[in-house]
Amino acid sequence: MKIIEKLNAKNRDNRGAPPVTVAFLGDSVTHGCFDCYFDEHGIHTYFDAKSAYATRFWEMMHVLYPEAQINIINSGISGDNARGGNNRYDRDVAKYSPDLVVVSFGLNDSCSGESYIDTYLKNLGEIFDKTAAIGAECIFLSQNYMCSKVSCHLPDGKPKEFAATLCEIQNSGRLKRFFDAAKALAKERGVKICDVYSAWEKMSDGGVDTTELLANKYNHPIEKMHYYTAIKLIETMFEI
Repeated sequence: MKIIEKLNAKNRDNRGAPPVTVAFLGDSVTHGCFDCYFDEHGIHTYFDAKSAYATRFWEMMHVLYPEAQINIINSGISGDNARGGNNRYDRDVAKYSPDLVVVSFGLNDSCSGESYIDTYLKNLGEIFDKTAAIGAECIFLSQNYMCSKVSCHLPDGKPKEFAATLCEIQNSGRLKRFFDAAKALAKERGVKICDVYSAWEKMSDGGVDTTELLANKYNHPIEKMHYYTAIKLIETMFEI
């Protein structure tokens, strides 16, 4: 990818080469949401931006290119979907003139039902097109599993009811169908794919209890899995 060439140039000649900017456009996972809790007003989330995969990516890139100035724009918003990301693209991504845009939606989109997949793809496609139009490279990042069981760690009532709803989306294959369609679209548009979902699928097939890898036991990965996502992204960037 050209982003590697730019990073290398900046690392070799920090004064003479422009800084490198990477924008992350996504939902709560991108935002840096971890645990959740319910009260009389609904569901709330704990945020920890320093532990989000965008931050871990930034830290690791500075290990690889210690002399380079690397700017990270985290445009993840909790609860958002591809349509929301498309609507705010100019404000939250384009105005920063990024060299690379990492796009990651699907978890919330799949919650809108099977018929929502066309809307999901339409908005993803427009995001890909907008990224090409500003001259930036793009990576589509598929996401983690939702819970595949109702965790014993959750209290009775709304928490377990919410988990059961997400289990149905995960176990019925709906989330996989959303990501498979998104990956097909990305391939059609010439967009690089970082397939985190397939990695979680392999772990599940290998007997890993993937629900225990979720901080909230619903859909937010634990901190260590954010490191894993950052590594997968870097591997994708170095692919020929």
